[in-house]
Amino acid sequence: MKNRIFLISLIFLIFTGCVGISSKGIFGTGVSIAFDPRSLGTQIDDSVMQKSLAARLALRDKVYLLSVATKVLDGRIFVTGKVNNPEEKLQITKLAWETKGVRSVKNDIKIKEDFNFKQSAKDLLITAQLKTALLLNRKVKSNNYQIDTYKKKIFIYGISLTMDEKKEVVNEAKEILDVKDVIISIILLEDLRIQKN
Repeated sequence: MKNRIFLISLIFLIFTGCVGISSKGIFGTGVSIAFDPRSLGTQIDDSVMQKSLAARLALRDKVYLLSVATKVLDGRIFVTGKVNNPEEKLQITKLAWETKGVRSVKNDIKIKEDFNFKQSAKDLLITAQLKTALLLNRKVKSNNYQIDTYKKKIFIYGISLTMDEKKEVVNEAKEILDVKDVIISIILLEDLRIQKN
């Protein structure tokens, strides 16, 4: 009897552990399927494009796994990170354009400089402040946005449900102390090829 209860409890724990995985989206894209305004097919297409590009970048140079980040929204590829020289940046842009199904490529890759701990800490603080502000703002679906900061410049990628939400996100970013610039790559829901019904 004790063995049965133990076995049932173990099975229950295993199956409830799967619930947390679903919050990452269908292929770990970071946006939950339930809250993502893109159709399921578009989400899958974007995820396949993102994984394909990441794999081709890793094949070119394993360092890119850590130094370059990609995000695909509705066939639009956004690339951020740091590389050693301008030639690498151009090669990564070329790889992104060669991805099947790509509609556009936005390359925000920076050329590496000497590491500056103070600057990196400030960038992390700015990113954390904006993420917190968006999370607390009821007019914004914060899980629809990805935020990166480099040298006090905030890069925002995502899908906005309305123009007012997009303006709200930009205003929140501009209100953060010490921000030099806000670079937005926010797609409006109405601009998506295929939307959820």
